[in-house]
Amino acid sequence: MGPSVKATCVRFDDNSMWFELSDGRTLGVPLVWFPRLLRATPEQRAACRVSSRGLHWAELDEDISVAGLLAGHGDTTRPIPATA
Repeated sequence: MGPSVKATCVRFDDNSMWFELSDGRTLGVPLVWFPRLLRATPEQRAACRVSSRGLHWAELDEDISVAGLLAGHGDTTRPIPATA
């Protein structure tokens, strides 16, 4: 990803977050990767501010970088539980 690739908009369906990039790609990630967004109302999800660094939801205290999304990273604020 070059430094000029930015998110241009974000939208949601029942299970995924879809974001469009300035280079024309549209990518989707599962909402289960981001528990705050998964539990949010449609109105709260729609209140996203898109910036040159990524996506921000002030009310939800959620910040997601484009670089993190492209690297396949979900919510990194909580440790991932070990599986048996």
